Amino acid sequence: MKIVVAGVRKEVKDGLSVAELIVQENVETPEYVTVSVNEEFLENGTFDTHLLKEGDEVEFLYFMGGGR
Repeated sequence: MKIVVAGVRKEVKDGLSVAELIVQENVETPEYVTVSVNEEFLENGTFDTHLLKEGDEVEFLYFMGGGR
């Protein structure tokens, strides 16, 4: 199936979970990543059970603190 990951169209296996995609994409510090699918944020505990579908758009986000 085809999905979009960080703006790049990719071919992935059917039934791929978000957790599997995180591993497949070699996401740095996956314990700190926030994931949105089709512009909706997922709960961290759902990455193993959230299965991606044809045409899904996935973004990996990191929220940083700091500044003055």
